Amino acid sequence: MIYLLLVLGMGCRPLANQPNNTAAVPASSAINQVKDPEMDRFVNDLLAKMTLEEKIGQLNLLAVGFDVTGPVVSKNVDENIRQGKVGGVFNTFTPTAARKLQEFAVNNTRLKIPLLFGYDVIHGHRTIFPIPLGLSTSWDLTAIEKSARIAAEEASADGLNWVFSPMVDIARDARWGRIAEGSGEDPWFGAQVAKAMIKGYQGNDLTQNNTVLACLKHFALYGAAEAGRDYGTTDMSRQRMYNEYFLPYKAAVEAGVGSVMTSFNEVDGIPATGNKWLLTDVLRQQWGFNGLVVTDYTAINEMVAHGVGSEAEAGELALKAGTDMDMVGEVFIKHLGRSVKENKVTEAEINQACRRILEAKYKLGLFQDPYRYTNESRTAIIMQPEFLAAARDIARKSMVLLKNKNNALPLKQSGSIALIGPLANRQRDLIGNWSAAGDWKQAVSVEQGIRNVVGNKVKINYAQGANIADDEQMIKRLNAHGGNLDIDNRSSAAMIQEAVRVARSSDVIVAVVGESQGMSGEAASRSDISLPGQQLELLKALKKTGKPLVVVLMNGRPLALPWEEQNADAILETWFAGTQAGNAIADVLFGLYNPSGKLTTTFPQAVGQVPLFYNHKNTGRPFGGDLLDKYKSRYLDVTNEPLYPFGFGLSYTTFGYGKPQLSKTAIKAGESLEVTVAVKNTGNYDGEEVVQLYIQDLVGSVTRPVKELKNFRKISLKKGESQEVKFAITPDDLKFYNSALEYVLEPGDFKVFIGPNSRDVQEMRFSVQKN
Repeated sequence: MIYLLLVLGMGCRPLANQPNNTAAVPASSAINQVKDPEMDRFVNDLLAKMTLEEKIGQLNLLAVGFDVTGPVVSKNVDENIRQGKVGGVFNTFTPTAARKLQEFAVNNTRLKIPLLFGYDVIHGHRTIFPIPLGLSTSWDLTAIEKSARIAAEEASADGLNWVFSPMVDIARDARWGRIAEGSGEDPWFGAQVAKAMIKGYQGNDLTQNNTVLACLKHFALYGAAEAGRDYGTTDMSRQRMYNEYFLPYKAAVEAGVGSVMTSFNEVDGIPATGNKWLLTDVLRQQWGFNGLVVTDYTAINEMVAHGVGSEAEAGELALKAGTDMDMVGEVFIKHLGRSVKENKVTEAEINQACRRILEAKYKLGLFQDPYRYTNESRTAIIMQPEFLAAARDIARKSMVLLKNKNNALPLKQSGSIALIGPLANRQRDLIGNWSAAGDWKQAVSVEQGIRNVVGNKVKINYAQGANIADDEQMIKRLNAHGGNLDIDNRSSAAMIQEAVRVARSSDVIVAVVGESQGMSGEAASRSDISLPGQQLELLKALKKTGKPLVVVLMNGRPLALPWEEQNADAILETWFAGTQAGNAIADVLFGLYNPSGKLTTTFPQAVGQVPLFYNHKNTGRPFGGDLLDKYKSRYLDVTNEPLYPFGFGLSYTTFGYGKPQLSKTAIKAGESLEVTVAVKNTGNYDGEEVVQLYIQDLVGSVTRPVKELKNFRKISLKKGESQEVKFAITPDDLKFYNSALEYVLEPGDFKVFIGPNSRDVQEMRFSVQKN
């Protein structure tokens, strides 16, 4: 028996360095662009044999749960599968469970059409990597691709052939919980990450049983929801869409992504799932995507609450817009048959949607062998040592050193450490949100990681110091949905007093603080993005001891940390770093790895600054820094500057930049030029640096941002070593969408900036002349 899980609100959810990691990522085979006559013949023949009811059935994606012995089939789902009314399932994995369902579908349906098996594989399947925001801060595209490749290996060995990843939504509002699930605020960089992940998931041949169908999400503009509140409306000009938000989606299509998921928000007053302009005009006609479009969880049903009409009308709108598969809501199988009879939709429209689903199954090789993903012997690869070593390495690459006063880090492998904080020895939060099949009990805590790295060389004195949260309603909301927050019932004062005693008897304080994993992710928006609960009060009390204070952060979003920046001796951002989090954090704390991460989101001074992002437009009254200059674009109570800018991140060593050189100061449209800069490791450690290149178009037919990332190079330099870094600036780097949405290069003057982050740059000028 199979039982249906209608969990409403659930979204769809060692160690060599990589020197000279450029931004260039080869695209996977463009499976959406290549014509396959044999596939066309096969699908045409199959469609000709199918009844209307069977075609609509392929458009139905159900969530099917299972127990330890395999899937449990309810009578209703059993009958739906037998009648060919189910095209795929998700939330079912393991070879045993998947095979049982696949056998049921193949052996009990008239046409023996196999099922798709999808799952929320977001940042690893069983071996969990850092949350996607953390992956992005590695600026290591090879490592990011490798994380997706390992996830595909494990997921495909575990009965799955479809993953609902990558999420490529541009997010600039730190209040939005799902900022944790993407690659930050920059569209160009987000596009590079999207291509890397798709390559990792899909490889070069989807018929191989260690590859999976990737799913671009959420189309479109989900990360720009008003007020940073999940599922909210998105409202912006089309010129802004094309220039600032669409690029990662388009890049994913060009990289050959096999499927696309619609978003919950509305665009131009129409929910994305029923938005023909988005799904047909842009996605299919302009960008050439001809793969499978699936809704997010019950997104068609939810269009009713948006105000588009009845459930049947919502289904008609979605199908006509270009949606192919209905996730969990069962709107299509309930209403489309009648809609055809009433001439509200045509069978040709249903045929087109059904064709795309059948083609996805064909591309995965399921018609050739429905059981190619259900080989029990392949499960031996899951969480193998090689994968865990990669998780450890990628986790430490993702960590960002935000402050290091007087070289407080790395720590000495001697003496005593006061290990304090509610996240210091917890495992549950380390694998973060959307960790799906990951087992948090296998995650390495910070305390255990330190013991693993330094053994008995360092004495660890532990105190919890505070709860992650103290608000009873917050705790209740989090724990109602898997928050797993264990609350110490002692008073805050007693817990802080204990922590202070421990700190005074130790040489240095390592305070591990931040959010719980449930405080970010889907439906986890926060109006206050400072440290929750009494954690700041704990830090203030620890500061008064006079002992060096090292703050280790775990969080799924940028936080407002003005006190911490002013008072901590060192701050290490570790995000939620995955299965090997504790080992990776210890590697960085004790200098076994020199941190090289750089922020891909801007950290504000205060929540009132958000949305805050580096590539903003200028105003007619830009603030110049004079606090008494009233009529300028500024705040009364805080400067316009971020706490930490996009691209920022320190190292245990230092890097010196020479004066950049341009190969030309004037070029013609269509020509390229070269930028060269010498970078030297001027410190005392070997290390890695991310050299960043930005461009500003000074005059345009539509106004342009103050700067835009156009390239980067991650280099590895030994102590005292220098390297000349070269970038080519191509015509495509200078193009933008004008008011007519034409992709153009306009002659004029440009600035080019080079530096270690978006703020600390050297600038040069060049011009593009008319031909």
